[in-house]
Amino acid sequence: MYNLLNDLSIVEVSSFVASPTAGLYCAQMGAEVIRVDHKAGGLDYDRYMLTKEGRSLSWENLNRAKKSVALDLRSGEGRELCVELAARTGNCITNLPEKSFLSHAAMKAAQPEGTPDMTSVRIMGWHDGRQAMDFTVNAAAGYPLMTGPEEWEMETAPPINQVMPAWDFITGAYCAFAILAALRHRDATGEGSEVRVPLGNVAIGTLANSGTMAEMLLRGADRERLGNAIWGAFGRDFRTKDGVRFMVAALTPKQWDGLVEAFGLATPIGQLEAELGVKFSDGDRPRFEHRHRLFELFQGVAGSHEFSSLEARMAAQGCTFERYRTAHEAANDPVLVADNPLFGPSPANPSGLDYPATRSFANMPEKEAGDPAPAPYLGQHSEEVLAERLGLSSGAIGKLVDAGTVALSDEGKTYNR
Repeated sequence: MYNLLNDLSIVEVSSFVASPTAGLYCAQMGAEVIRVDHKAGGLDYDRYMLTKEGRSLSWENLNRAKKSVALDLRSGEGRELCVELAARTGNCITNLPEKSFLSHAAMKAAQPEGTPDMTSVRIMGWHDGRQAMDFTVNAAAGYPLMTGPEEWEMETAPPINQVMPAWDFITGAYCAFAILAALRHRDATGEGSEVRVPLGNVAIGTLANSGTMAEMLLRGADRERLGNAIWGAFGRDFRTKDGVRFMVAALTPKQWDGLVEAFGLATPIGQLEAELGVKFSDGDRPRFEHRHRLFELFQGVAGSHEFSSLEARMAAQGCTFERYRTAHEAANDPVLVADNPLFGPSPANPSGLDYPATRSFANMPEKEAGDPAPAPYLGQHSEEVLAERLGLSSGAIGKLVDAGTVALSDEGKTYNR
């Protein structure tokens, strides 16, 4: 954690991935992020995979370094407390619908005089109000029908969904940027903002920003499937004599020259250039357009060498490559994890498990990153936050707890899920 945002407090009312990610990134930069959940846990509190005690590993990792307040968000009094907490704080990240109790207008109307003008970021589904999730917007954007073996026919081939919910994480990162942009504007003008970020817009907008939309309109048809080849450049997976699969990419002249040298293919490639009347060192286009002939040459070399030998040669030439790992192998790889300063000492996780936890992805050499912070127990900070933010006395909070409007820490509780 860095303390660049230690003067910033944000109320987060969210679930699943995109909205908690936005709060997580702010928290990892030092912001006080107060996550408010229903007293029994939000919609994602029991998201798979669970420990034997019923603790969600997804929830635990998306909510590190945050504070947790648990309210009865199905009751009028609990909702009023949530709105007041957001209003007094002045900053909110949420993926609740705009027409819910936590509308921007409701938060702004509840602000006491002298509070910084309300700034909120709301993650939506589609821009027209329809619901959406990562995997549905991905289907709409067309990416699952671009992937798969080259020999698959477009008319009959099945879509291939990506495993990682990329749009959720991209949206979360964009929302963290958006709230900081809105806060910078407020600092300059005093004017708050309501920012709505539809998940679907992030997906279809990325299709446009990457040039892919323009490409489809220009060609008047869909892009052909490429298997594991890189579109528009040289790159693909290859397999060595001992069965190791690895990925290579050569987008720059240096990368290309190094790869040719590492594979010892200067002469065969020179012959191929003479046959085809091209120079592969000229750039991506000739390498991509004649990729099948090049792939044949590179696979011929890969298939006749042990990976350790080829790896040493590629490393010596500064090639861009990586061996394919399973996620389990990646989690146990010392270069990726144990020796990577991204990871710090395992904090006291609510699950009780000891495993690597991340610091901020950003690396600031002149600043102390700090150790990873644990996720809170549900309701762990209810009393603290209600006292500090709303000025409630311990007696008043006790009455709310007795009435079931507020819940305290669920530490030690085992869930049967």
